[in-house]
Amino acid sequence: MKRRQLMGYAGAGLATALVTSLGSEFQATAQSSSSLSIQWLGHSCFLFAGGGTKILVNPFRPVGCTAGYRPPKVPADLVLVSSQLLDEGVVEDLPGNPKLIYETGAYEFKGIKLQGITIEHDRKGGKQFGTNTAWQWKQGGISILHLGGAATPISIEQKILMGRPDVALVPVGGGPKAYNAEEAKQAIQVLNPKLLIPTMYRTQAADAANCNISPLDNFLTLMQGMTVSRSNSDTLTVSSANLPSNGVIQVLSYKF
Repeated sequence: MKRRQLMGYAGAGLATALVTSLGSEFQATAQSSSSLSIQWLGHSCFLFAGGGTKILVNPFRPVGCTAGYRPPKVPADLVLVSSQLLDEGVVEDLPGNPKLIYETGAYEFKGIKLQGITIEHDRKGGKQFGTNTAWQWKQGGISILHLGGAATPISIEQKILMGRPDVALVPVGGGPKAYNAEEAKQAIQVLNPKLLIPTMYRTQAADAANCNISPLDNFLTLMQGMTVSRSNSDTLTVSSANLPSNGVIQVLSYKF
């Protein structure tokens, strides 16, 4: 059964405009471009560029665990938000007038089909921080899954919508709002992505007195045996031709 979903405009805060959804049968389609650029802007914020479209996920306000990052105010055509918390849902003053999607459901934007999937943002059934939206789409020929601040195990129903991603962005730092290292490992075993990019872990950007997440090494130690690739750049370009066949952990570098 088809439903109606909301798509807003970042330039107008959380104002919304009605659009018709794609219905319950979601099929991701390949884009004209054969490669995808992924830029890490801090925490769980990434800019994806491919197929002539720029998609920004989870812009934040620098505070607490993100205090030392630059505000991710970069040009984008579409902004996806996992929650309206300060570390993954601040859309004020973004350049231009990008479209904004912040509710679960199926959407289409410039030929790209996207699915927003509900998963709890805490381990208390969403009673503490509400629900989180994981985003799944295909861009530049690459299947992407961004889990946002997922904090509960992936159900069978959620797995069906998520599929097997080429690139999965998974929180690993723990705290009350997202997977800790062990929970992230379990989610990765369910998803079996070709390329894994860890998110939401403690870096030198953290305000030590107001950040309760763990550093990346806690997760990497637990994942011993899985190949780790470290980049000196905040940006990675991937294509279907250079994706690893077995899972690889890709660590990007933030330029402070």
